[in-house]
Amino acid sequence: MLPEIERLLILQDRDKRARLLRSELKNIPSERKALEQRLANARQLAGDTKQKQRNAEVEQARLENEIKSRREQIAKYENQKLQTRKNEEYQALNHSIDHVRREIAEIEDRQIQLMETLEALRPEVALAEKAATEAAALVQRQITDLDAKLKNLESQTTELDESRQRYTDGLDEDLLDTYKALFNSKQVAVVALNHDVCEGCHMKVTTATAAATRAAKLIVHCEQCNRILYRGTD
Repeated sequence: MLPEIERLLILQDRDKRARLLRSELKNIPSERKALEQRLANARQLAGDTKQKQRNAEVEQARLENEIKSRREQIAKYENQKLQTRKNEEYQALNHSIDHVRREIAEIEDRQIQLMETLEALRPEVALAEKAATEAAALVQRQITDLDAKLKNLESQTTELDESRQRYTDGLDEDLLDTYKALFNSKQVAVVALNHDVCEGCHMKVTTATAAATRAAKLIVHCEQCNRILYRGTD
């Protein structure tokens, strides 16, 4: 195998690792955002459930005030009954009292429904708050792990970038430019030739190309995909 090919294979292996690391680095912001969204959703659910409970409690208090107001109205009507001497007015007041009592009964029915709602909401609120607390602890641990992963990936990427020159020094500039272009466009630049088939495009090369690759005396390219070839294990 040509010394240049050996160095390119080492370089390609390191470049693949660097590309993978950068891909993982690129995903970290979205991973963090997903974790933060998960926590936000849990807190939103807890908040919404708690708000339902507060709304029901406020409505209960409002209904209690309505009942109080209507009972005061009944007391007023009862007092007016004691003062009137006319039968028609007396019957009208009785009618008004009956109407208000029916309103009170309707309000009390709504109160019962609200009490049932509140009873159902209490365990729901407790569960939602517990879930939000657990989500906060879990997400914080996961974000801490993610931060550690970020530092590790950055460290590895920096090491690969800083050491890259050791494998490029001395290589022909045109060959290195060709390698870079192939690596960037085709994901892999240097591939094996096995049974006269290019492992990059999986096409059979010409007899002359196969012979030149096996001879390993010069840089040979696949005539189909232009990748750099080296003799495989066949």
